[in-house]
Amino acid sequence: MLYIVYCEDDMRVSEEIRARLREDHLAYIARHEHLILLGGAMLDDDGETRIGSSLILNVPDRATAEDFSAGEPFRRAGLYSRVAISRMRRAQWNPAIAPSTQDGH
Repeated sequence: MLYIVYCEDDMRVSEEIRARLREDHLAYIARHEHLILLGGAMLDDDGETRIGSSLILNVPDRATAEDFSAGEPFRRAGLYSRVAISRMRRAQWNPAIAPSTQDGH
């Protein structure tokens, strides 16, 4: 089942927590890559400022999505002001138009 994990940063603490826990976050993501269909930082329109994170997980149930999110180092440290987890249905799927770079180019 697909679940989207939508996380909005608490901009008062975002920079400090991201800098301090970046390596822990990346290691956590690597350990759970078998669950992650797509994920990345959400950016302000300037293309630089991180304002949150979104992940699409392929997991057996909501409990697994909740557990993944609850264990993520940024979330445990209080980086996010809001986290929403919703089940979703795959409708459109067009990997041919995916950008070739991380910044969407």
